[in-house]
Amino acid sequence: MSIDPRELDDAQINDAVAEQVGGLSDADLECRMAASPMARAPDPDAKGRITGRVISINRSDVFVDIGSKAEGVLPLDEFEPDEPPQVGQVLHLVPQGFDRESGLMRLSLREAKVQADMESLRVGDVVKGRVTGSNIGGLELRIHGLRGFMPMSQVDLVRHEDFGSFIGHWLEAEVTEVDRRGKRIVLSRRRVLEREREEERQQLRFQLAEGQVRKGVVRRIADFGAFVDLGGLDGLLHVSDISYSRVTSPAEVLKEGQEIEVKILKLDLVKDRISLGLKQLATDPWTVVGDKYRAGETIDGKVTRLMEFGAFVELEPGIEGLIPISEISWIQRVRHPKDVLNVGDHVRVAVMSVVPDKRKIGLSLKALASDPWNGVTERYQPEAVISGAVTRLADFGAFVQLEEGIEGLVHISQLSDQRVRAVKDVVEVGQVVQARVLAVDAAQRRISLSLRGIGGQEEAPAEAQAGGFEPPPQAKRKERKKPLRGGLTW
Repeated sequence: MSIDPRELDDAQINDAVAEQVGGLSDADLECRMAASPMARAPDPDAKGRITGRVISINRSDVFVDIGSKAEGVLPLDEFEPDEPPQVGQVLHLVPQGFDRESGLMRLSLREAKVQADMESLRVGDVVKGRVTGSNIGGLELRIHGLRGFMPMSQVDLVRHEDFGSFIGHWLEAEVTEVDRRGKRIVLSRRRVLEREREEERQQLRFQLAEGQVRKGVVRRIADFGAFVDLGGLDGLLHVSDISYSRVTSPAEVLKEGQEIEVKILKLDLVKDRISLGLKQLATDPWTVVGDKYRAGETIDGKVTRLMEFGAFVELEPGIEGLIPISEISWIQRVRHPKDVLNVGDHVRVAVMSVVPDKRKIGLSLKALASDPWNGVTERYQPEAVISGAVTRLADFGAFVQLEEGIEGLVHISQLSDQRVRAVKDVVEVGQVVQARVLAVDAAQRRISLSLRGIGGQEEAPAEAQAGGFEPPPQAKRKERKKPLRGGLTW
């Protein structure tokens, strides 16, 4: 059905015009009338972009003249809040089809910026992006409308188990890969941090000096010590320099990520070796040892180590003394301290000597007990007959225990009135014997005994008696079974 314009009155025309421009203000109408239309619509460039001029802004839409009296529209929210569109402003846009209702071409400023950013990005560029999420492989970022991905190994210098703390934050990262077709880039924050760390390292090299006190962060703990980051350079805090107290493992005192103050003990920038100390920031307890511990005093302590030569006892944190094996017991023959003591035992000891300069304190358990050798000359007179049990056998004789802590020796020549070939031929360990005291030397802690001439003793075996020996088998002449050559015999 066709309409003859002559049949329309003025009221109908006015209603039709009002319907088309009713949503536009007077200022918008003036701008449209003032705007000079382009001669023709520009041809899209190689990337499919066109150029347009803003002619009006209506609520959430921005209208653009794209030439040849043609118009396009794009959303207002594609502009940055701090950079709103201006009438007359020329924009580079990407067509995205036509709107069915208005017949206008839909345009995108954001897509044009993405294309421009993708074209300008190069591997090695440093960009800033906001973390929008995380997945099993790493972080997802947004960089000016571009999708970015950062593998978990490239997020930081240290490993993170949870990436939730990064979401919503802006990160500076280096572009390591550009996928222009997929409009996606791969990023590395680790490379940026490594460069910053190297710069800090070079600056720090000229600032460090022996004797300085620095703050650092424990990065790694090993059996022999802990590595501390001083702000670009790592130093070694040896286990022996952690505390004046004995530290078995650095993990007992320190933990990774802990911030501590350390003292630079030794510096070798040629080999990048820095020795650190923690205990050097505290007072050395050995400086007051001479005033706190004196010979003859009795103190309490805890056994910390057992060695073949004695036992170490901690008297206070950082102060240890040594109980020599000879000072452990009067009455017990100690071959190793573990025969009497255990690590962790609380003991009461006597101070024998204090040498602060050599960091040595001599201790004794025996000094707290009475010496059984005191008065031994009165208890054991020469020619007195006593009894005791055989405790040990040696090639030269047998040891007999007279009482706890006191042993006497029966020399092999005093075991029997007969000639004795071996000690075990006459006595055995555990056997109770009667013996005569020959001599007592209290100073040397020796008592000589004899079994000769004591009635009731077991006699030595017959083969051990003088005259009872038989020639050894190899001394006997062997008779030849066959005659020698020539008819001779031997």
